[in-house]
Amino acid sequence: MAARMKAVATLPNLIRTLKNDRRKPGFSQPLPSLRRAFSLYDQINLIDNVPEDQLRFQRYTETGFTVNGVDYEGSLLCVGNLLMSWTPKKFSEITSDSLSIFQIVRPIPEILILGCGRYTKPVNPELRQFIRSTGMKLEAVDTRNATSTYNILNEEGRIVAAALLPYGVSS
Repeated sequence: MAARMKAVATLPNLIRTLKNDRRKPGFSQPLPSLRRAFSLYDQINLIDNVPEDQLRFQRYTETGFTVNGVDYEGSLLCVGNLLMSWTPKKFSEITSDSLSIFQIVRPIPEILILGCGRYTKPVNPELRQFIRSTGMKLEAVDTRNATSTYNILNEEGRIVAAALLPYGVSS
C-alpha cells in the first residue's frame, strides 16, 4: 500500500514537470535507460500488494498449484476467493456434472476460466451451452495462462471463477 501511495503522490510533480518542460521542436531527447524504466515499474507495481483474503496463484507444477503460499495437489475449482478440490483428472472428465456448482453459486461469476492442462483444447458444444446457461462466459486456455488470467481478473475485483487441471495434464 505504501508503494501505491508513493506513486500517487509522485504523479502531480511529474505532470507539473512535463507541463513546464518547454523544448524546441526537433530537439530529441535520449530515451530513459531500462534500469530507470524498471525501477519506475517496481515503484507502481500493485499486483504484489494483494489483500490477505484474496486468492493468488503463485506457481503451477505438473501435478498441482501453489496458492497464497500453500501447495495443492490435483485439480482445483476457484470461485471468487474460495478454493476447493475438483474431481476431474483429465480434460475428457470435465462435464456439466463436474461444473454443476455453478447452477447454485451466487453471485454468478462473469467468466469461467477453464485451465485445460498443458495445451488448450476445444470445449464440446454441450459443455459450452451448459456454461452459457449459467450466465457465465467461457475462456478455455492452457493452465499456465489460466492461472495468470485468474490472478489479473481477481485483482481487478471482478467476480471470476476458474476450473483448473494441473499443467502436466496433456490428454
